[in-house]
This record gives sequence, structure tokens and C-alpha cells, in this order.
Amino acid sequence: MTTTLDSDGATGTGAEPLERPLTSVLLGSDARREHGFWRRLAATEPFRLPVGPEAGTPDERLSRAYARLRSLNDALDSAARPASDFRALAALHEWLAPVDPAFATIAGIHYNLFLGSLLDHEGDVSRDLSDFLELRRTGTFLCTEVAHGNDAAAVETTATYDPVRDGFVLHTPRCGAQKFMPNTGLAGGPKSGLVAARLIAGGADHGVFLLLVPLTDGTRPVPGVRVRRLPARMGSPVDHCLTSFDHVFVGRDALLTGPQGRIGDDGVFRSAVEGRRRRFLASIARVVTGRICMSASAVGSARATLAVAVRYGGHRHVSAGRGAQLPVLAYRTHHGPLAEAMATVFAMSLLHRRVLDRWEAAGAGPEAEREAAERLVDIAKGWITWRARAVIVESRERCGAQGLLENNGMSVLVTGVEGAITAEGDNLAVHARAAAALLAAGASHEPADPVTGDLTDLRFLAGLLGRAEELWFARAAARMAPVAHGSPLERWNAASGPALRGVDAHACREAAEAYADAVEALPAGPDRDRLDELARLFALGRIARVSGDLLAAGHLSGGQAEALTDHTEQLIAAVAGHLPELADAFALPDEVLADWPITGARYADAYDDPDAHWHQEARR
Repeated sequence: MTTTLDSDGATGTGAEPLERPLTSVLLGSDARREHGFWRRLAATEPFRLPVGPEAGTPDERLSRAYARLRSLNDALDSAARPASDFRALAALHEWLAPVDPAFATIAGIHYNLFLGSLLDHEGDVSRDLSDFLELRRTGTFLCTEVAHGNDAAAVETTATYDPVRDGFVLHTPRCGAQKFMPNTGLAGGPKSGLVAARLIAGGADHGVFLLLVPLTDGTRPVPGVRVRRLPARMGSPVDHCLTSFDHVFVGRDALLTGPQGRIGDDGVFRSAVEGRRRRFLASIARVVTGRICMSASAVGSARATLAVAVRYGGHRHVSAGRGAQLPVLAYRTHHGPLAEAMATVFAMSLLHRRVLDRWEAAGAGPEAEREAAERLVDIAKGWITWRARAVIVESRERCGAQGLLENNGMSVLVTGVEGAITAEGDNLAVHARAAAALLAAGASHEPADPVTGDLTDLRFLAGLLGRAEELWFARAAARMAPVAHGSPLERWNAASGPALRGVDAHACREAAEAYADAVEALPAGPDRDRLDELARLFALGRIARVSGDLLAAGHLSGGQAEALTDHTEQLIAAVAGHLPELADAFALPDEVLADWPITGARYADAYDDPDAHWHQEARR
């Protein structure tokens, strides 16, 4: 069956669940157009979970991931459309990463980092992209090196311009300069890559640029390219490799050019961008979209595992004394963590939607607005993926040993989220950069005047999270003041602890404000009540962590600080009573849920033995 991205993003039936009010809160007001296609694709046969021997070895699972990439490409009317639409790329990850994290990894690399970068740099050079659009060749992205990860601007691979041959000689000078972890193995057929290399022309180093380089022909690496498989990583199998270049020649048109720089017909390098670091960031701009995709993967994976845990909690019965049986979800010790996880997942989803809107609005705006939007992308990527890990682990634990089995869909996501935490910029590194920027921008370094309000007022709660953010940055500035004339390292080490706490508070405030906007946008009724309960539960949980600081600053009264526990417990009880319907708002396709046995009331049937004695006795 061939599916295309039509005008409303969905084909046939199946979009109705996306029109529920709480689902629209999670997915946006245009959920049918933005998500319909990807939700339907997740339910199709190529994306079903094999069981038993069909699940295969790691190499067979990797082959299946590449086959799914081909199925997706065949379903698109043009591969250029998702590559050109960051919302489509985010939705791809939101729906398909929970089904197959390995597939999502290679799809994100091909459509975003590889094909997206090529499309973004079409200006000077007319390239035939048909091999990549029709997936006769898979694209990959080679940036980080063994010795250079988050400091990728310091890569050592060189691309030296040869004016005689009018092209570049690509070379790996030492062990630490090998490209680290690109999916350059032979799985998936012939591959080409965008290689980040230091551009040397006229004897000068002009910074790091991308070059389009053929890597493999489907059976072996091309001459001069050396590819070696890395040890198996935790989680889903991807053909991560070490890749190096031994004086590989590519033509001048291999260079991805733009305002950051180009080699003219006269062999001279020219650039409209000052500074090698700025040129590098312009070349790898697609990494920002990649961070959005990591957030989307985490959001989708957290929703999936939480939905499984809620369903299983309703099916799994335990003894309750005097011969009674109760579902484990009836117990506060079980439903409490899931209720708090539900509040967090809605917060993650709302922050993700806010990031998408800000990034889109900043596209044609002034540079300062775009920088602020990119900073929010960074903050959200770190916060969402870290929160997703907590939700996924909690959900897995609530399913006991069943959650450890791959056929129940959770274990692969427990390890999969670790990749999202590290990919496209390690969380701590991107949060450190955001912390430094917010501190330098003068995010209120003076404690604000005390505020007053009620713990049932969501806007007041969001305001308290804003006060917490101000407190942490004020402390960071105060700690940095005594070493104002010290080295940059001394100043950063003095301020970084509270500044990073300020970044976390910033994310919580943004999420709480997004919650408040969403609650106010809903008409009065049960859906608004449910969302308000979730929002206040989320905000109170975050406020409790800094209640001492807020109390000392006069933002909370002693009575309010003491009442936090009672308010939280009341909201947990309220949310717990609606966990199944809240999980239904995730709109996961029935076909996807059916792949995971413990989502069904008859989950024990997955372990039945048709030849066992109990069947023989029943037939007698």
C-alpha cells in the first residue's frame, strides 16, 4: 500500500482520535494535518513488531530498520518534503521512535542532517539529488571524531583545496581524528555522507565545512575510505562505525557552500561570515532541528511507556486480603508515581509544542529572536530527554519483570532515550551553553519582590517557578562577582552550579506557562478540569523541590509550604481516577498497542503453551 502526504496530512480514516480536546492539547490545534500521516504509518504492517524467532539477531533488526526506512520513503510523495519541514521531522520521531528507535535514528540522519543540509545549501551548486530522494543511496553525517565530540568545531579531518585538480583532498591525520559513530556500515545499501572537515585553501585554515563524499558502494567502502564497526552500543542496533579518509579526492562541487564560504572559479576562498566558529555553526545548522527531533523522540517514547504502564496497572491484579483481588493501579503506591509521570508527560508535550511554535516564528525574525528560540530548543532538548528518562524508568518499574522483556515495548526505550540525551549535543553541554547565555544576558540578577497568591491558582504557581529561576541566576551572579577578574574557567566554575539549576527552573517555568495557556484556551468542562489538575500537580511538584528557597525569599508563606503535601496528594488522587482516559489522549494506534502483550487484559495468553498439560486436561 502506498501512502502520500496529502493536503491534510492523513489518508482515509483514523484521524478522529487526533481531534479530541486533550489530544489537541498534546499535539497542537492542527494535529490531523501535522500528525495524521505519521500516526497511520506507525500502524502499517512494515512497522509491526515481529515476535518469537522473527524478532531476529541484532544484524537482522538493523536490516529491518533500513527496510522500514525504504517503506517510509516509498510512502512519501517526495522525500524532500519532510527534509524541508521541521514539524514533519519532529512528528516522524514522535510517532515512530517508540516503535523502532534504530529506524528513527537512521531516518533522522538521512532526512534531516544529510538531505536537509543538502537542500539548505542548494544555492551555488546544482546537484542531482535523485539517488538520495529515491533512496538508491542512503545519506549519513560524519561530524564528531574520536577526540572531538561536543567540541566538534575542533575536528582535525582536513579538506585541502588542490587548485590543479580543482577539488579537495580529504584526509584523517591521526587516530583521534577518525569520524566517530556515523552509520557508515554496509547495512542499508550504498551510502554517501556529509563530512565535516577543516577547509584548507591558500595555506590558510578557514574553519570547518561540510563536503558530500561517497562512502560505500553497497559491498565495500570506496577506495581511500576505511570503515570499521564499533562495539555494540546499548539499545537498538545501529551500524555505528569508525570512518577515516586516506587522501580521498572529491571535486570542488562537493563543498556545501553559502554565506559562510565558498571557493571561487579563481581558486580563492571568500566568506561573508567572520570567524571560523560562526562558519562552522552555519554549516551544521541542521543540528538544531536534530535537537528538536530528539525532544520529539523522547516525548513519544515517554507517552508510549506510560500508556503501557497505565494499561498494565489496570489489568494486573493482586491479592487484597480475604480472597479479594484488586488491580495494582488501585494502590497509592502504584498510581501516585504514574499520576506524577502523567503530569510530567503533558508538561513535556506542551513545552515541545511551544518550542516548535517559537522556532517557526523566529525563522524570518531578527537574529536576537532566532538566538532566543535556539536557546529554548537547547533547554527543552535537555529537560525533555532527562524527564523522559525518569518517566520511562518509572513506567518500566511499575510493570515489574514484564517491563524488562523486549516484546512489551519498554526495555528498548529505556536504553533508547540515552541516545537522545547524548545525540545532537550532550544535554549537560547544551544546558551549560544556555546557562552562560542567560547569565550573560542579565536574566534578573536581583531577587524579585515577594509575590502572593493561592496554591490553587495556576498562574501564581507558574510565577513561583519564575521566582525560583530568578533566585538561581541571582545566586550564580553573586558567586561569580568575587572572581570577576579571574579566568573564564574560574568565573564559570563559581557560577555554573546555580546557573544550571536556573536553566532547569527556566524550563519548568516555560512548561507551566504553556500549561496555563492551554488550560485557559479550553472551554469549561471535564477536559479543562483534567488539564488544570495535571498542570497544578506538575507545578506543585517542581515548587516542592525549591520550597525552602521560596519560603526564605518570602514568595511562599509558612502555611503554604506546609500545605504543599496536602494539595499534591489531593491532585494525585484526582488524576489517578482518570489515568486510563488521559493515556487514551495520547492517541496511540490500536495496532501499536496490540504489539505489546501487557497492554491487553489477556496478557498472560502471550505466554501460553498449547502443548501444556492444562490444555490436555481441559480436552478430556
